[in-house]
Amino acid sequence: MKVQNPNKKWVSLIIITSIITLIFILFREDALNLLAQLNLQALKANYSDLQIYFKDHPVQLSLIYALIYILVTALSLPGAVILTLAGGAIFGLFLGTILVSFCSTIGATAAFLITRYFFRNPVRARFGDKLKIINEGIKKDGAFYLFTLRLVPIFPFFAINALMALTPIKTRTFYLVSQIGMLLGTIIFVNAGTQLASLNSTSEILSANLIISLCILGLFPIVAKFLSDLIIRRRVYAKWSKPKHFDYNLIVIGGGAAGLVSAYIGAAVNARVALIEKHQMGGDCLNTGCVPSKAIIKTAHFLEQAKQSNKLGIHKADITFNFSDVMKRVHKVIRKIEPHDSVDRYTKLGVTCYQGNAKITTPWTITIESAEGETNISARSIIVAAGASPIIPQLPNISEISHVTSDTIWNLNELPKHLVIIGGGAIGCELAQAFQRLGSQVVLVESTDRILTKEDSDVAEMIENQLSDEGVAVLARHRAKGFIRKNGVQTLVCESPNGEVQLNFDQVLFAIGRQANLKGYGLEDIDAISPDDIILPTNDFLQTKFPNIYACGDVTGRMQFTHAAAHQAWYAAVNALFGTFRKFTIDFSYIPWATFTHPGVARVGLNEAAANKKNIAYEVTTYGLDDLDRAIADSEDYGFIKVLTRPKSDQIIGVTIVSEHASEIIAEFVLAMKYKLGLNKILATTHIYPTFSEANKYVAGEWKRKNTPRKLLKILEIYHRIVRR
Repeated sequence: MKVQNPNKKWVSLIIITSIITLIFILFREDALNLLAQLNLQALKANYSDLQIYFKDHPVQLSLIYALIYILVTALSLPGAVILTLAGGAIFGLFLGTILVSFCSTIGATAAFLITRYFFRNPVRARFGDKLKIINEGIKKDGAFYLFTLRLVPIFPFFAINALMALTPIKTRTFYLVSQIGMLLGTIIFVNAGTQLASLNSTSEILSANLIISLCILGLFPIVAKFLSDLIIRRRVYAKWSKPKHFDYNLIVIGGGAAGLVSAYIGAAVNARVALIEKHQMGGDCLNTGCVPSKAIIKTAHFLEQAKQSNKLGIHKADITFNFSDVMKRVHKVIRKIEPHDSVDRYTKLGVTCYQGNAKITTPWTITIESAEGETNISARSIIVAAGASPIIPQLPNISEISHVTSDTIWNLNELPKHLVIIGGGAIGCELAQAFQRLGSQVVLVESTDRILTKEDSDVAEMIENQLSDEGVAVLARHRAKGFIRKNGVQTLVCESPNGEVQLNFDQVLFAIGRQANLKGYGLEDIDAISPDDIILPTNDFLQTKFPNIYACGDVTGRMQFTHAAAHQAWYAAVNALFGTFRKFTIDFSYIPWATFTHPGVARVGLNEAAANKKNIAYEVTTYGLDDLDRAIADSEDYGFIKVLTRPKSDQIIGVTIVSEHASEIIAEFVLAMKYKLGLNKILATTHIYPTFSEANKYVAGEWKRKNTPRKLLKILEIYHRIVRR
């Protein structure tokens, strides 16, 4: 559990005590009588007495007035308008304006702080995803929005105080902007107070013309911002000539997961869509990534099950195989899935497919270079879904040794006897285990303290132990320095805490990450990227520097998973086609991911490391798979489910699973998080027995057991004791 600030209880106690004291003071009989007289008629009736009292006791009356004004506004009580008029009537325009301006701002800030302290966290916990767009807008332009609201008198100020308290705007900013923004309205009302004798009702202060004028004044900053944004957009496009008409509504560059989904969505809403792919439809996922890796992992897992057959009561299971046949099966699987991503399928959907290299020549036009020559096409919007490629480090003598990446390892026909894998992330761990099970002697080299650095340390430790038990040599804190090739022997030289280490190998696999494919698409020619960019920069609408050019998938550098690319593609396509009417902000809050080792690792939302880094309070509930009946029956009784919840709440903020079928089990938690279903709902859901998914119910039960109301149970115990008599 995250450690809480020990001073927080004292702060809470001080604020609660202060509020109770203020309410007590305010609701004493004499104070109530005073509040009851906060109306125009009472003010006019007591006007002469107040003026006399002010002449005799100017400081005392000023302090009493300031205290009452601050209390009324801090507690959002009615009467602020009458108090403002009183300020003008008693103190005059100059002093009245000063008093009202500062008192109203101090009171508003107090109301802001009270609301923030008691209500912001519960509201965020309940509506966090819905508030995300608002919060991001406030972070960027909070002062601007607040200033606009303060200028327009039709918005109740107490409502503005409360709403702003729920956002991340800083207290200092709130105070300063409120002080300035409310000044004009303050002057109008204080000035009206100086003419108290001629006032018959408060409605006379704000005439229709004055309200319209103030609204126009309040709208002025919005209009100014709109015009400013329009000028900036025009400046971006200044050097380009926009076509008078377009060949397509949407052009998509890249036929991988992100590009295919973008094109599919466009075709589904009857837009005219062009899809350009220079290599293979299906992209990395189909041809070199998800599909082939899972195919070989399946074979490797079967071999390991045969080796561990004694766990199932089988004395011995002999298996013979050729590595070349395994790779043939991998490519057969790819061919079987290919039609799902084929040109033929997308052509039937209504997408015009081009084979060739796409080069953006203007923000609306693209030149396609192919064997048949050049083709020029245009579109109102463009989506760049160019993907990413494995990183190959520029190490000394790398050109002299045999090396592959996750893209090219599928071309091997012979099993490497000694395989060195550089990189202990998901890809490195998956392939290390698979090739070790296939018969290679694998060494996994990781430069940091441990493998799977994005996961919690207990997760990484369990996977590392499993790899080590199967024979993989896991070398953490080993940094590759270069290679040596001598007398036909290939050697990797590493720097380690114990000095230089040399590792001989037949093949080395680089799995140190993927870099966005930015070159060759004309992005640098139209200044969509700078020389320093390593990804294609986008905003939260997935727009690039040019508002009509969008990007999605691995090229953006955001969550480089196939399903995350498809997720981005929906936002990019919908915004590109319908952004004139409404744009949607990309949200990654509920995107899960998995590492397909055995046991597998799956996660959605925050883990402990991420929650601590973001300073988010949480409680941890863990359930061990060694207690699950189905896991025991399958001899897969190891691993755990770890759920992070809000303190004293069943709201889920993150789940990590280490288990057989982890990538399948996680789906229930993804659904629960997305639709705000807490652990109580999961506990109340019937799960089939015996299944691995029952573990979700049992971890919910563990949470319930820890959070059972002890006092209620004690009362029930007494009740049952009574009814037994």
